[in-house]
Amino acid sequence: MPIETSAGHAIVTGASSGIGAAITARLLLEGWRVTGLSRSDPGLDHAHYDHRTVDLLNAAALEPAVAGLRPTAFIHAAGLMRGGVVGALDVEAGRLLWRLHVDAAMLLANLLVPRMPDGGRIVLVGSRTAAGALGRSQYAATKAALVAMVRSWAIELAARGITANVVAPAATDTPMLRDPARAGVAPKLPPIGRYIRPEEVAALTAFLLGPEAGAITGQQLLICGGSSL
Repeated sequence: MPIETSAGHAIVTGASSGIGAAITARLLLEGWRVTGLSRSDPGLDHAHYDHRTVDLLNAAALEPAVAGLRPTAFIHAAGLMRGGVVGALDVEAGRLLWRLHVDAAMLLANLLVPRMPDGGRIVLVGSRTAAGALGRSQYAATKAALVAMVRSWAIELAARGITANVVAPAATDTPMLRDPARAGVAPKLPPIGRYIRPEEVAALTAFLLGPEAGAITGQQLLICGGSSL
């Protein structure tokens, strides 16, 4: 029998800002216990929230950061944007994106899934640009890798009732959208005339963690405001 995840324990990366903070707030509202992983402590005063400060780019720090935790859900929301066109790509920026988006997700899942009860949930925050976008090839490649990774995990974990999905928003109104490091890679306004709201990404993520989403696995779910049309 699947677990009742509405009162479960979720680990959320990038919990101090943007989409990760919105997911954390939504899950706490729905009665989850949340452990946040990020470099900055958001100072969230909630009885069901615990923060563990960790640099997700430091592979050696991940195992001690999740020591003793047995979550029912793992959400990897940490991310950053770097851009550039072919012929002028920053190799180190590409490595940074891969380490944060892909390696951190893989390493944490490798540690947490064996401890996760049957009926658990995995959600990785991807991007609509996984299909490719001008000036974003390195970023897009890492987000595309998340889709292949969760599809593989989904079939591996299906017998345990553990689902694995990617939530892929278009440009979302978060601090990352205004990061000076992404200068020259202007965000594209979706056809609906506004950016995606972090709360909208959080709402879909929360649904995927719930009992009614037990048959949704191995999927990339877009929240694009018409950007993919």
